Amino acid sequence: MVTVERIVDLPPASLTTLVAESERSGLRFVRRLTAEWASGTNRFDRPGEALYAARINGEIVGACGLNVDPYTAEGRVGRVRHLYVLEAYRRHGVGRQLVAEVIGAARGSFDRLRLRTANPEAARLYESLGFAPCAGEADCTHALDLRVTR
Repeated sequence: MVTVERIVDLPPASLTTLVAESERSGLRFVRRLTAEWASGTNRFDRPGEALYAARINGEIVGACGLNVDPYTAEGRVGRVRHLYVLEAYRRHGVGRQLVAEVIGAARGSFDRLRLRTANPEAARLYESLGFAPCAGEADCTHALDLRVTR
């Protein structure tokens, strides 16, 4: 059973398995997440921001964050950051639960969520959760409008 929890303290070794596996795949963003947390550069602690971890049997098997989008001057735009799920747990709903938690946390603080991915499988996940491909937006491949229309 997967549990998703908000992380307010990130011990240095807690994402070791995620960092190692992601780097074997040529990805550096999980290490960047841990380095930025350790340095204080990004602790997902500004208004509206959050960092989530997915656990199975106590082990962290995935992570995903929500930041104020640093790539736009528009107000109330959040950014989905650093989604990573261990390969053994992919296609079991872990990433979906993490992103759903981020979307829920973003409501009320952000009117729009943006992200960038080069991974076709991740793109399909985001699109299944309501994100639409972005054309012509710098530093963005997908966006989700959170504004309630009546």
